[in-house]
Amino acid sequence: MNCEVCHLKELEVESFEIREVLRCILHTIVFHRALGLIRPKDIDLELFDITYVQCGEIEVEKKIDETIEHFISWIEKHPNKKSQICVSFYEVKSKQPSWFNNKQRSYWEQWYVNLNVLHQTKSPSHHSKLVMDTGVIYMFCGNPTTVEASEERSSRRTMLEQSLQEVLFHIIKFVNEKKDHVPPINDGVIYCPFEITMPSSSDSTFGMDILKRMLHSGGHPSMLS
Repeated sequence: MNCEVCHLKELEVESFEIREVLRCILHTIVFHRALGLIRPKDIDLELFDITYVQCGEIEVEKKIDETIEHFISWIEKHPNKKSQICVSFYEVKSKQPSWFNNKQRSYWEQWYVNLNVLHQTKSPSHHSKLVMDTGVIYMFCGNPTTVEASEERSSRRTMLEQSLQEVLFHIIKFVNEKKDHVPPINDGVIYCPFEITMPSSSDSTFGMDILKRMLHSGGHPSMLS
């Protein structure tokens, strides 16, 4: 079986933006691969003027949230490092009978979510009061920040919002154009089985994990980058 691969645009985020950005992207990917009866749930982002849709399945939400928390823990140990999360959809096939487990996963689609996490900075409080005085903003619950720095942060946030929207459009375009490789789903299945892989202690280990899974599923290493 051919495994379709989609590499999403790299996003430059600050540490406090990771949760919202990843929830938005991961839930959007899974939602568009949900083939059964679901209960769609609209979610408005707090940091960006963007609304995305979740499947409404508790198991999916738990799986994604756990992955994000593990990813954040990894980022804290590897600051200022580009990172990648891989979402892999698969079907389970039976191998030749043996004394061992005769089930194997056949991967038919993989999504690579790329993030460049900037040096950690404190998230600006939504309740902070701002006082303008001679070109300086004084934050009652934070350090003083110049107007120029505030404008720079606002500009960066706008660019990130636009880039995140581009990623969402890319996801929608991909699922609409790539359909022939999607395997038939049994009755009663709500969403396609998937797993989420993230960096381990080293990038090389992460790459080897992906390569091993691709070889087991019959995929071709040239699809990796």
